[in-house]
Amino acid sequence: MLGIVGGTATGYTVQAERPPTPLPALAQTGLAYPAKALPEGKEPEPLSAKDDRRVRTEGDLLSKPAGARASDEEWVKDGRADLTSYALDFDSEGYMFGELAAWDFRRFVGTAWEQDANRWVSVRLVQFGPGPVAGAAEHADGQFSYMPEDEEGAGNNGDALKGSGNGRYYVYKVDRKAGHLPGYRARALFQRGDIMADIHVFDTRPISKKDIRVLAERQLERL
Repeated sequence: MLGIVGGTATGYTVQAERPPTPLPALAQTGLAYPAKALPEGKEPEPLSAKDDRRVRTEGDLLSKPAGARASDEEWVKDGRADLTSYALDFDSEGYMFGELAAWDFRRFVGTAWEQDANRWVSVRLVQFGPGPVAGAAEHADGQFSYMPEDEEGAGNNGDALKGSGNGRYYVYKVDRKAGHLPGYRARALFQRGDIMADIHVFDTRPISKKDIRVLAERQLERL
């Protein structure tokens, strides 16, 4: 037994005293891009939306209509939010952070505008990565699940948004408060591929179903 232990120790000592063996050079092919920029007119054609997913998902946010004023809210100025900032917009912040992370949250982009002095509109897109879970569908289903129990419109199941597959739009009346103008709101939700769209409209006058439906249809067309 002492012989085995001594032999092992001696072997480690010999190995430790030997100079390190250099590693073989890494195999590396030539660089895939040219050493200098191609001359004007010789650049390759950009990938189509079929071959490049970014073509489908960049520049997809609905723009404000002519005559509307961009909202001065802080989150609108940048138009983007990370996972933490987006999760803070929910009552159950920690729970939503965990769910969104598990669904492979990728990005949030949004815009908002003021129209006709009384109307405020926001459009938000939440995109998820290509993970094992369909994050956009899961997030949309979670939002749909509590809409009928909304305290401002119990039992309101909304109307189906044609052409969206699972989209719905809702119109609510916010309770009037003493000394304040009445408030009305509408919301549309739908999922298209890896993106969930969430649209809100607030006004001091009633909002028609057509108003929220047209907004949702316009955003759907861009996706």
